[in-house]
Amino acid sequence: MATPPPRQIRLCLNLQATGRHDAAWKTLDPTSDWLAGIDYYIEIARLAERARFDAIFIADRLGSLDEASHRRPWRGADPVVLLAALARETDHIGLVATQPSLWGDPFTRARAIATLDHVSKGRAAWNIVTSQEEVTRRALGGGEVLDPETRYRKAGEFVAAVDAFWRSLPEEAVVADPAADTYIDPGRTRPVEIDGEFVRASGVLPLTGGYRGQRPVLFQAGSSQRSKEFGARWADALFTSQRVPQLAREFSAEVKALAAGQGRDPDDLLVLPGLYVILGAAEAEARDRRQALDEHLALGPLQDALTAQLEFDVSGLDLDAELPYSALEDRAVSPAGLARRDQLISDARRRRLTVRQLLFNNLSGGQRMIVGTPEQVADDIVGWVDTGAADGFTINIDVQPAGFAAFAAGVVAELQDRGRFRREYTHETLRENLGVSPRPLVAGAVPTGKDRV
Repeated sequence: MATPPPRQIRLCLNLQATGRHDAAWKTLDPTSDWLAGIDYYIEIARLAERARFDAIFIADRLGSLDEASHRRPWRGADPVVLLAALARETDHIGLVATQPSLWGDPFTRARAIATLDHVSKGRAAWNIVTSQEEVTRRALGGGEVLDPETRYRKAGEFVAAVDAFWRSLPEEAVVADPAADTYIDPGRTRPVEIDGEFVRASGVLPLTGGYRGQRPVLFQAGSSQRSKEFGARWADALFTSQRVPQLAREFSAEVKALAAGQGRDPDDLLVLPGLYVILGAAEAEARDRRQALDEHLALGPLQDALTAQLEFDVSGLDLDAELPYSALEDRAVSPAGLARRDQLISDARRRRLTVRQLLFNNLSGGQRMIVGTPEQVADDIVGWVDTGAADGFTINIDVQPAGFAAFAAGVVAELQDRGRFRREYTHETLRENLGVSPRPLVAGAVPTGKDRV
């Protein structure tokens, strides 16, 4: 029997304003326009495409400026608009726009993502988030914080409505018949009528819902139990924080089992955790690079960030001792924060990290960090994929664009030499390049001609 080819690794790039490290901007030309400057983002997008990455991922935080954004360039540009511009500067790489499912309206969201999919010729994806951060609620005039059950019930109704709008104008309805004076045959459309708990909308989307009759790719971010169930229902790929191999394997196995319970092929749900990489030609060089960046940081903001993630005040802890694990584990946390806290505690305990070490190992918003050579990083990536902890990674780079150029020349080349990552794109669309099954926007899915959510 022929040996099957090695499993191909999926890689996306988290497109940060200056890089993942909070002090990255302090090492760069201060005159650069990182808030919305298109030339800067074009350069990185082209680098990612030359590296044959699956997608560019913009992990947007919708909301007004806050204290954290006063200390570094933030992601200021609208993801859909920015990615539409990058679509015209690239040919193959996927374009993942983070957009909320608790705010706005499904019709506008459906039109924006479908438009991006058409202008990019099938390379668009929507990263669905259910954020209820205060800066978001204040900026958008939102009300009270929803409990987890209500939150995901509302998000599910919103996404179902977007999906219904995407299917409301099938390709076969565009008949373009001059003799009949008919461009769109209304009898072949599938009007949406929704009178739900949270969504009220009706009509037909004025463009087909995706390029060549395929639904745009769906990413989803989160790690809570309700988030996993939601992702297993809707997503093609999950962006998640996973720091410990065993917990990552358990997460991956669980979400794929949940997908199977939805009647889906588990291989059609990709798990792509965040991975923050700092590279050097030798391990000591990588550590020196990290230290040089860390020296630009103050402890106070790092303590504030860890306090928020653990939901436990760390400001008074001995920096050179380990975390007070008993006190942490006995303390109740929010359902949304439970998985994040368990990851942080498990990682710190496994590696015997002091509080000070954990502060500086938490610069990526909870994403796992690896500091080393291209060979070491490639070993780590392959090890996680081959043991079922991930299908690939969403890569965070310390300083852009130089850090990513080094990743492409080092880690990507190493994975290519091992036969684990493509040397050329073999397909046109993001869905095909990710290797997930087609999701046709078929006309006959609802016999009544109307979708109710």
